Amino acid sequence: MFKYSCLNPISKVGLDCFSDNYVKTDDVNEAEGILVRSAVMHEMEFSDNLLGVARAGAGVNNIPLDALAKKGVVVFNTPGANANGVKELAIAGMLLASRDVVGGIDFVKENKADENIAKVVEKGKGKFAGTEVLGKKLGVIGLGAIGGPLANAAIALGMDVYGCDPYISVEAAWNLSKEIHHVKTREEIYQTCDYISVHVPLIENDDPLVNTKKMINNETIAMMKDGVIILNFARDLLVDDEAMEEALKSGKVRKYVTDFPNPKSANMEGVIAIPHLGASTEESEDNCARMAVKELVNYLENGNIVNSVNYPAVDMGRCTNAGRVAIYHKNIANMITQFTAAFGEAGINISDMVNKSRGEIAYTMLDVEKPASDEIVKRLKSIDGVFRVRVVK
Repeated sequence: MFKYSCLNPISKVGLDCFSDNYVKTDDVNEAEGILVRSAVMHEMEFSDNLLGVARAGAGVNNIPLDALAKKGVVVFNTPGANANGVKELAIAGMLLASRDVVGGIDFVKENKADENIAKVVEKGKGKFAGTEVLGKKLGVIGLGAIGGPLANAAIALGMDVYGCDPYISVEAAWNLSKEIHHVKTREEIYQTCDYISVHVPLIENDDPLVNTKKMINNETIAMMKDGVIILNFARDLLVDDEAMEEALKSGKVRKYVTDFPNPKSANMEGVIAIPHLGASTEESEDNCARMAVKELVNYLENGNIVNSVNYPAVDMGRCTNAGRVAIYHKNIANMITQFTAAFGEAGINISDMVNKSRGEIAYTMLDVEKPASDEIVKRLKSIDGVFRVRVVK
């Protein structure tokens, strides 16, 4: 029997994926698994019962990843589960920026008491005229779970689409329309397109080819067409707000659409600030909850790690042997030798083993032909560099 706790309301569709072998608890210290959305966990203290945290969403800046990794707690997210919701909002944002729909709606509200409102709006609607997206060039930076479908949808809208993603997966590439122009650098997007939509993770790195923090800045904006429209439904810090404010004032950037309003952008002229609604659909919340629960169940029952953000991916399926042991440890030399020696000296054969690493963190899972004794577990825990030992079966 496993216990889980929810730090935020989690869709019932997801919670229904738990079997009768799972019990919800309000005492987070009892839980082997935690489900979370936006609750901030950095100041929390975690009991030794905790094995995994599943974020029903993509962003994990509310979770102390490194601290949990060193406690042997695996953190999951749900990439792609909310992709369609974000894609649809990005399309809406592009249309809102092209046609001053928001301004027009506000104009009608301001004149709603006028009994001649029909004549008033006919006379005043000219100042809200915009442009169509048909035939315009859209540049999509990042062709993953959101950027790829957005690029395909824009093709269907009759746009001329350019895509840039040096790290694109084979699966994502197969799903892209053949009509998309593939370019090698962001600079080609900046110089070519009427609309630019960014869909990349936030990465701070000294290498400008890798770094994405404030990738939209004075230098890159200067490369762009006059009157460009920029869409940000990925991360707030991908855009330098100071540079954006200057570009909007000068007219270099026609509109900036962001799903991440902050004190600066929310008060800038020319910004369409949306209150982080990208994944705020019933379908997205259901999909994220369902995926988070399935990841957590697979991990708790089998030790498998899929879509973790602080541990490597490991999948050995269901254990058909007498035992399975998971070891969370530093990624340093001579660890495997010590693990196998512990079982070998106890006369227990290892029938299968996987060892994977992610930076300084490593995860080893062993299927054995006899259950691991308390003595073996104690010995494994005593090895320098081991964070945790878990008997999965």
